[in-house]
Amino acid sequence: MESVLYTQYKKEIAPALQKELEITNIMDVPKVDKVVINVGYGRHTKDKSFIENVEKTLCAITGQKPVHNLAKKSISNFKIREGADVGMSATLRGKQMYEFLYKLINLSFPRVRDFRGISIKGFDRKGNYTFGLKESIAFPEVDVEQIDKIHGLQVIISITADNKQQGLALLKKMGFPFQDA
Repeated sequence: MESVLYTQYKKEIAPALQKELEITNIMDVPKVDKVVINVGYGRHTKDKSFIENVEKTLCAITGQKPVHNLAKKSISNFKIREGADVGMSATLRGKQMYEFLYKLINLSFPRVRDFRGISIKGFDRKGNYTFGLKESIAFPEVDVEQIDKIHGLQVIISITADNKQQGLALLKKMGFPFQDA
């Protein structure tokens, strides 16, 4: 069974984008390639319970086990050694990615406290979009009673667009709530 967002993309969003962006070939229409969810430990790198808490949260949100990220070089001011565990991330593709985006747009954004939309400034020059959430409890899978310390997370949406305008057009058609700028 396909995701609701994926079928909507195939039937409605892609043809509308093709007309709007004046693209001749339907295969050139921008689409979401992958979604990466990132969490950095910050000052909690030595706290094992916090790391386990982050791993449980990411497992619940993404439906897969996250990968631990290691420091590439030592930074003495931050008390980080090369090879030290500094965060974790999960990469979503295919059906899981579209399910995550659907939950993000329809369930998580409305649950964020004082939410007024996401910023348009998160696009890079190739059309990829990055934003952060200060609290992971916005996701319905996360049980608030089992969390000791609330942490944020970073979401990176990789898009097969050529520029910012194409990426923005795709995400607006998908239903992302952008701030009025």
